[in-house]
Amino acid sequence: MDPTWIPGAAAVGLAYLIGSIPFGWLIARAVAGVDVRRAGSGNIGATNVARVLGKTWGAVVLLLDAAKGALPVALLPRVFDPACPHLPVLCGTAAIVGHMFPIWLCFRGGKGVATALGVVAVLAPLACALAAVAFAVTFGLTRIVSLSSLVAAGAFCAVQLALLAPNWLSTERMAETLFSVGVPLLIAFRHRSNIVRLLQGTEPRFGRAAQAQSGDADAVEQVSVSRDTDDGASGASAGNG
Repeated sequence: MDPTWIPGAAAVGLAYLIGSIPFGWLIARAVAGVDVRRAGSGNIGATNVARVLGKTWGAVVLLLDAAKGALPVALLPRVFDPACPHLPVLCGTAAIVGHMFPIWLCFRGGKGVATALGVVAVLAPLACALAAVAFAVTFGLTRIVSLSSLVAAGAFCAVQLALLAPNWLSTERMAETLFSVGVPLLIAFRHRSNIVRLLQGTEPRFGRAAQAQSGDADAVEQVSVSRDTDDGASGASAGNG
């Protein structure tokens, strides 16, 4: 058996494990003692953390989720197998899949947008920049994160395929082509419930109005309840007194 595939496989496996780190879940637990999967929309991503804990913590999760996509692509191929031209794409894909299906949370993870952002910032910076513009414009017009994410994913696919043309299926470009089509489709699949709500006109907008519409205020109350519960008997005694 040819052992030359082992370093690349190790890199991909490690990228998956890094992508699986559930920063949103960990931060919500550490900051407020709440399981973010049981609050707000139930997602472990930055948007739901922002709804439950506030925009500052949402931004922290966004940066960490993007970093766990960017760093495996930038570092692991150089360490494990610099000669493999497709290893950065494979590591990036593994990190995104890790976020969506994390082993630490029984394969129930996020929707992959922030992690994909980190990956494509390294793999395809021009397409990433144009996708970010598409997200910003859509979000500015609608204040709907899911719609903005879907538009950005579609924009990335279109721009990247245009940049890869006409050699989409060449040996050198095949991995990038499959990534450019497959990852946006996977992101769309993870947003299928959002797509249903978008078609029904019930998808919440980001902000306080969204919290009122989607019941996220109950999630914030749940955080307070969990803190009060930690007081135990002392809180009960005060109430009975």
